[in-house]
Amino acid sequence: MTTLAQEPYDESAGHHEGYATHEVTNQPSPLAPYDASDDTALLEGLRREDAGWAEEDVRRLGRRAGSAEAQEWGDLANRHEPVLRTHDRYGNRVDEVEYHPSWHHLMRVAVGEGLAGAPWADDRPGAHVARTAGGLVWGHTEAGHGCPTSMTYAAVPALRAQPELAKVYEPLLTGREYEPGLRTPTEKRGLLAGMGMTEKQGGSDVRTNTTAATPTAEPGVYTLRGHKWFTSAPMCDVFLVLAQAPGGLSCFLVPRVLPDGSRNTFRVQRLKDKLGNRSNASSEPEFDGTVAWLVGPEGQGVKTIIEMVNCTRLDCVMGSATLMRKTLVEAGHHVRHRSAFGARLVDQPLMRNVLADLALESEAATTLTLRLAGAADRAVRGDAGEAAFRRIATAVGKYWVTKRGPAFTAEALECLGGNGYVEESGMPRHYREAPLLSIWEGSGNVNALDVLRALGRSPAAAHALFDELALARGADARLDAAVARLESGLTEASETGARRLVELMALTLQASLLVRHAPPAVADAFCASRLGGDWGHAFGTLPAGADLGGILARALPGEG
Repeated sequence: MTTLAQEPYDESAGHHEGYATHEVTNQPSPLAPYDASDDTALLEGLRREDAGWAEEDVRRLGRRAGSAEAQEWGDLANRHEPVLRTHDRYGNRVDEVEYHPSWHHLMRVAVGEGLAGAPWADDRPGAHVARTAGGLVWGHTEAGHGCPTSMTYAAVPALRAQPELAKVYEPLLTGREYEPGLRTPTEKRGLLAGMGMTEKQGGSDVRTNTTAATPTAEPGVYTLRGHKWFTSAPMCDVFLVLAQAPGGLSCFLVPRVLPDGSRNTFRVQRLKDKLGNRSNASSEPEFDGTVAWLVGPEGQGVKTIIEMVNCTRLDCVMGSATLMRKTLVEAGHHVRHRSAFGARLVDQPLMRNVLADLALESEAATTLTLRLAGAADRAVRGDAGEAAFRRIATAVGKYWVTKRGPAFTAEALECLGGNGYVEESGMPRHYREAPLLSIWEGSGNVNALDVLRALGRSPAAAHALFDELALARGADARLDAAVARLESGLTEASETGARRLVELMALTLQASLLVRHAPPAVADAFCASRLGGDWGHAFGTLPAGADLGGILARALPGEG
């Protein structure tokens, strides 16, 4: 029998020196640490939308988001998924969900940085914009923990429909203390809120809900019986849910722990096995004698909770824009440090076209997100025109930006080639995440039809949209022609053509913002491709005259 001679082991290299077959070259170093706020379009939008005062905090948070530590938190929170514990060792029902410590690290930073309910307690103009900008950079870590922070943010305006409840819970929902664990809500320093709308039989058609709400002898207090189909973040402290009261579909506040310290009946039957968003537990809870407090009048549950939906739809746009920017940064880093066929990838003309095309899409998404956040901020402060614009533009943005996410993320992944297809790159996680944001808070059809509903019921919304578009009139002939097509299309609006109409709304709105606020290289290429028809069907098909260098220099600092 022959034996192999023992070779000295080099621990730093991780292999036996005698058996190394090659030296690793032509591979990028890890992206982290990097600055997630190093985004010109984001910072310009922050200043433009009255939140320049938050720039230092956004930059600090961006550096933290891009740190090796925070990036590892995002990875670990998704590799070690939440686990449902329905019973303790003695057989007692507990309905607890256990998370990896990294989840709690991410949540602690997010809540502490004001990405949950904090803006509602901040009187400064631009407070809601500052939160959105913070989400655009902190979201570079991972997307799942954005769900409970988003719902907490969105719960506050809905809860205000019942001032007595808001007086108790709002100071805790708007705080900056992350305090996990189920305890009496008023004994905690901070609370998180969730939402339970959908049921098996209806999904987005919430008026078909069958969960029953029975009044008790105590005014405003009911008991619920029923089953919810998709309730995310079940370890939140309180939930806004819809149920059928004697007066019709109504909104209720359901705490996990009652004021006397006892557990409310909130039986988590199972966690969803989802395509993406796997760090975040999504559940099916069952109510059976569950104590709930009425929020708003009986029979007006949709009207009450729609304020929550408007806020979470904005966060869907923000999430997609964040995912675009994150994957663009990953792709840009890779092509700068990888060579093929005798040149760096970033120096090869076709790759530059792909990157520039992605950069246009990303900037348009980020710019629209911040404009929507500005409208939300000003609407909260009583601006009726901005409230009307927000009503229609948020649904338009929710439809279009979230629809672009999956195709964008797939193209960014392809820039890394096989290196992007392996889990260690993080790109498969981003790709799995992308479709969620179009589905959550109403799929594409729901949002497109909501735009038609706004046009029919609120003439002020249409006027506000065209007033916004008029601010760029005369600056680009292609944009002017597209707005004319849009005006003509409104006279023939139908459910069948709703997607086509809303797509044109989104593109003209994005183009108008870029024409007014972005450099000529960006605005011209966007209008030529998205509105002028000089574009293909895939990313990387910008026209020959596009200033690729100018676009890339803006989108990827240090690269021209």
